[in-house]
Amino acid sequence: MSPTKKDVNNTVDVQMDVALINVLKSPKKLRAKVPWYYAPVFLLFWVALFFAVVVPLFDRLPDSVTIAEESKRPGEFVAERAQRLLYDFDRIGPKVVGSIANEELTVAFLLAELENVRNLMREDLYTLEVDVQQSSGAYMHWNMVNMYQGVQNVVVKLSNRKSISESYLLVNSHFDSKPGSPGTGDDGTMVIVMLEVLRQISISDQTFEHPIVFLFNGAEENPLQASHGFITQHKWAKNCKALVNLEVAGSGGRDLLFQGGPNHPWLMEYYKNNAKHPFATTMAEETFQSGMLPSDTDFRIFRDYGQVPGLDIAQVSNGYVYHTIFDNYEAVPRDSLQNAGENVLPLVRAFANASELYDVEAHKEGHAVFFDFLGLFFVYYRASTGIILNSCVAAISLLLVCVSLWRMSRVSEQSLCRIYIWFGILLALHVLGMILCLGLPLLMAIVFDAGDRSLTYFTHIWLMFGLFICPAIIGLVLPTTIYYSFRKNLNISHAYHLQMSLHAHSVLLSIIAIVLTAISLRTPYLCMISTLFYSAALLINLLSSLHDRGYYWVLILQIFQLMPFFYFCSLFYMFLVIFIPMMGRNGSSINPDLLVAVLCAMGTFFALGFVSPLINMFRWSKFVMLSLGIITFIFSMIAISDVGFPYRAKTSVMRVNFLHVRRIFYEYDGSVSLSDSGYYFDFQDRRLFHPLEGTSVNLAGLHNIKEDCDKHLMCGVPCFNHRWCKARNTGHWLAREEEVTIPGHTSLIHLAKTILANDTKVRYEFELSGPPHMGLFIQPLEGVAVDDWSFIRNVLDEPEEYTLPYQIFFSYGKDNSPLKFHIDFVKSDRNFNVPLFELGVSWHYLSYDYKRDSAGMKFIADFPDFVHVMEWPTLYKRYVF
Repeated sequence: MSPTKKDVNNTVDVQMDVALINVLKSPKKLRAKVPWYYAPVFLLFWVALFFAVVVPLFDRLPDSVTIAEESKRPGEFVAERAQRLLYDFDRIGPKVVGSIANEELTVAFLLAELENVRNLMREDLYTLEVDVQQSSGAYMHWNMVNMYQGVQNVVVKLSNRKSISESYLLVNSHFDSKPGSPGTGDDGTMVIVMLEVLRQISISDQTFEHPIVFLFNGAEENPLQASHGFITQHKWAKNCKALVNLEVAGSGGRDLLFQGGPNHPWLMEYYKNNAKHPFATTMAEETFQSGMLPSDTDFRIFRDYGQVPGLDIAQVSNGYVYHTIFDNYEAVPRDSLQNAGENVLPLVRAFANASELYDVEAHKEGHAVFFDFLGLFFVYYRASTGIILNSCVAAISLLLVCVSLWRMSRVSEQSLCRIYIWFGILLALHVLGMILCLGLPLLMAIVFDAGDRSLTYFTHIWLMFGLFICPAIIGLVLPTTIYYSFRKNLNISHAYHLQMSLHAHSVLLSIIAIVLTAISLRTPYLCMISTLFYSAALLINLLSSLHDRGYYWVLILQIFQLMPFFYFCSLFYMFLVIFIPMMGRNGSSINPDLLVAVLCAMGTFFALGFVSPLINMFRWSKFVMLSLGIITFIFSMIAISDVGFPYRAKTSVMRVNFLHVRRIFYEYDGSVSLSDSGYYFDFQDRRLFHPLEGTSVNLAGLHNIKEDCDKHLMCGVPCFNHRWCKARNTGHWLAREEEVTIPGHTSLIHLAKTILANDTKVRYEFELSGPPHMGLFIQPLEGVAVDDWSFIRNVLDEPEEYTLPYQIFFSYGKDNSPLKFHIDFVKSDRNFNVPLFELGVSWHYLSYDYKRDSAGMKFIADFPDFVHVMEWPTLYKRYVF
């Protein structure tokens, strides 16, 4: 009787199973590894992908539209015209609040350009209203009362003549700058983008439903005063229902959406459908809102004081020039203007027609998870969906791992219990590997900082590959490499062991995703992406025979790892591009290498978590580890050479902030206990003044003022704003022989002392006048408390939230009238004829409307060319009343 077709197939299946078992049981096949010389090719392949795909896409910008092309491309953003306006903006120079440049020249420039827009506008379709607002007010900015007077906003409302909507879209940027910086990038770029967007919309026959308010605010750097003045006082503010805030944290590059909402995920739908060049991540939002960055934006003011939801967008490249003299016209590529314009213009048009603006509160639905993929497309979903997604992907991943382990048990004829024991060992080793992946880069950061070699990568970012990334790879792989070197288990193939190793990484990611999701973070979407692609590859391998055919499963796995690799490399590369320049201005109290090491470790963990363990697929994997260690050593030697000196002239400068200070301390009887002059330094990075040693600047006698903090009010120095004051105990003082010349009028007049409320408290009245930036420091003496004052009462009503001494920061724009204020004190024994409080007063002359004296100018000129100094004269007087 001849065999049937079914019998033949069964025989073939049995033969294949037997052959497979025999292969698996063969000791030679069991121990087989890929030849060692493929290991460098394997590693270089991923390095090549980073430079061939990730970096070019990260740096990609659209070709700019020229004026000559405008007739053929109607309605599009024209970068060449914007660039010409930016040149005129740049020529105005630094635009410090209260200066002629900011309050007169820049306002005149904006009004002239708005008049040009009016002349071109379709008057049959639109109306254009322009208002120059001067506002005065106060609010708490961290531990500081932030007062302003007569700061200016140029506010424009463009409306459709046929529309009756009373819901407005607000588009904001600021035109003021830091001292010494023309602010052409921050935030001149976005000011000009707004002008061109306004122009394009006003000449278009593509109408819109909701009026658009373009706010050119004149006091953001002060900080955030003009936006507060607008949202709390302007006649159009209450109608603003959504916001597009435009910032720059560098100069040029792509514009990053780093904050959205809050609790309005519909905004992301509009961004997804209209932003031509998406660039965004939830991780940036959670990082920024954690307070980790030394920055803030007007977005917070509109959110907190106006409850206006919106998008916060900023260009983030080349942060080295941020707030320096090099933030100029030459630093802003025309193509970056085009990139911003091609995002902002369609976004503004879309939001101006959004039905959600009629009732924004009805669309309040919680946070969103959002991210782009290499600028090619944008993904967003609600946070509630993210919880489900993270949990389901983690559960599926765990299930597939269990199926795979069962499959290994069946094929290898080993008990499932033994398989799980081996897997448990590998899982423990992966936990150790994760700890070492983070720990070894942190150790490098600590060692370099201990040797005063922090920030060696500041100019040469490529040094991070050897300093932090190679140690992270070593830490991630080392535990399993050692285990494979000494294990005696030959009962299952090395290929199976390697699969279990990657399964362990997947399980670890799933656990992390579940834990972080449980504490309401949205960033666990990173774990979800990683496990999703790994699970997809594992599923294909399980459904085919590749799972059990030696290392063939690696091919499917690596194909599925391409997209996560590209995404995670791009994401963490972006964070490094943003953070590294910031580390040069993050202060001296924190080792900046720690943060950079963490970013490199996280990037390695996510981008190479399913790649680097495959090093153990090759023979002599211990020597691969040794080679990575040698690379780390070589890069370390380079880093401690002159190559690792952080700063370079013009491109990546050292920031040095100091004040030319004239100090006078008055005692209760009117006598002067201290009268001197010197330079008060607020060094911006970890290395303090050490990079200046041996240069032409003379710092002999420079000393830390920490020891003065217990003796004098505010350590005896006129710290400027909340950041300066927070870091005052790390400040330095350098005495100078020549008395600092104060370039303007100053006055503090004690008007009256009045006993109040049946002799239970006393009121002191004063009048303060001087330059556009002044500060008050109030320190009640022992047994005395401030009961009331003429400033906002937040500090007094919530004493547990604010610390002494009280700081009042006061600035003005156009209105220079004196500040009159009073302070009421209470004292338990009601004896008010003794010293009650110390009052420190600082007068700051920030802008170049005020000349520095000859000694100060010579001191500035002595600094080497790799230094950018931000400085100004200050008079500081301390009184005892």
